[in-house]
Amino acid sequence: MLLSIDDLNRMAVSEFTDRFGDVAEHSPWVAEHAAGARPFADKDAVAQAFAAALRGAALDEQLAVLRAHPDLAGRAAIAGDLSEDSRKEQAGAGLDRLTPQEFERFTALNAAYKERFAIPFIFAVKGATKGMILAAFEERIANGREVEVENAIDNVCRIMRFRIEDRVTG
Repeated sequence: MLLSIDDLNRMAVSEFTDRFGDVAEHSPWVAEHAAGARPFADKDAVAQAFAAALRGAALDEQLAVLRAHPDLAGRAAIAGDLSEDSRKEQAGAGLDRLTPQEFERFTALNAAYKERFAIPFIFAVKGATKGMILAAFEERIANGREVEVENAIDNVCRIMRFRIEDRVTG
């Protein structure tokens, strides 16, 4: 059910956090912080408040949000342990229909990326193809750690925006 901006602005912080606590993967504190930016003028302001909450957090809190994200086409996807949003997003990019060779490539890249950066590879997959995701994976793995943490945060902000746009009118 889509909610209006007026609905969001009237919610108690606890209700807002209950409704939007999963926008940042397994990190309801982001929604709780974003609620403090109300009243929101529109859904763009909601997305900006979520991004500001994440970007304004301490590095260890940011890393915890990044580490809460599942691997793309990883074990959680195979086991059916993804959040509903992650499942839909990965399926929309075709990551639930990989060939054995593609799955092997994703598995190898996920492992190499985690080894190099100590966070999962995060890519806002909505509207992307598996080819686009693999190309970004292969390009970004050569980056330095600071650049990749920033890339991951940028992608989490995009993911949060997509999720908010799917839930809020106006």
